[in-house]
Amino acid sequence: MTGPLVALGLAVVATLVIWKGSTYFERSAERLSKFYGLPVAVHGAIVVAVGSSFPEISSIVISTVVHGEFSLGVGAIVGSAIFNLLVIPALSAFASEDLEATRDIVHKDAQFYIISILVLFLVFALGATYVPGGTNEAAILTPVLVLIPLVTYGVYVFLHQQDASDHVAPDAPDIRPLKEWGTLAVALLVIAVGVEGIVRAALSFGDFFGTPTFLWGLTVIAAGTSLPDAFVSVRAARDDDSVTSLTNVLGSNTFNLLVAIPIGVLLAGEATINFLAAIPTMGFLTFATLVFVVFTRTGLEITDREAYTFVLLYATFLCWISLESIGVINTVRGI
Repeated sequence: MTGPLVALGLAVVATLVIWKGSTYFERSAERLSKFYGLPVAVHGAIVVAVGSSFPEISSIVISTVVHGEFSLGVGAIVGSAIFNLLVIPALSAFASEDLEATRDIVHKDAQFYIISILVLFLVFALGATYVPGGTNEAAILTPVLVLIPLVTYGVYVFLHQQDASDHVAPDAPDIRPLKEWGTLAVALLVIAVGVEGIVRAALSFGDFFGTPTFLWGLTVIAAGTSLPDAFVSVRAARDDDSVTSLTNVLGSNTFNLLVAIPIGVLLAGEATINFLAAIPTMGFLTFATLVFVVFTRTGLEITDREAYTFVLLYATFLCWISLESIGVINTVRGI
């Protein structure tokens, strides 16, 4: 069993590796989007969001296939979604003078993200209720069930494709697309190596402290794998590109919930999650989403006061889930 200091060092190094790979990915993705003439909203909601979600995909794939810990990967996905909604907009607001939202972000991207939460909740409920072996404590996810979120994400991509059909692209920059695609592939490989390191660190923390792996997925892995989204959104906010900054957060979360978790199930053939622990955390995610929608809609901007509220909510979440995991409080059965 690895000691906590060694695990902490591994987590820090792995996070730096993820950051480095994400930096190269971001540059290549931006150049390719301009080369292919994609609209800004599509670039933020799909291209950047999918790419910056690669750490989360890697976390659930590695946790499930390599370590046999599907719940660790699910915890990372849900924890990452909460981090993305509360911490990243706050950092982006602090980094920019005026983090503005648009009606499209509120009425299309944010609302579809709420739908994605409801769809995933439905899949969990079906797995706990109707799949043989499922109980009110365990939800069994099958390949047939996860087709529901995958089809839903297909609808999301279709809606963005419809919006992009009338887009008139500016002149393409002078780049070598094959070189950029190659850089993209190498960057994704570097990110995967970093994710393996942070997963091992999380498992070591769980063994040493005798706590559920779900906790470390919600916290350590979630924060480490969310770094690409944070860097992309903060840099966009500094460049006065609020649309990319916010659509990246919503698009990344939508992809994580509707695609990353189903990928883990498809690779495992079948997966079981702790239904009693997953539903309360999904409930907090829903609450955080509603707060995000209200804050972005009021004045169509995120103020510094609202950003501090986001940070306070995330700190509250960390305290709550940590106290639950070590048994100090017992408001949630299953953790």
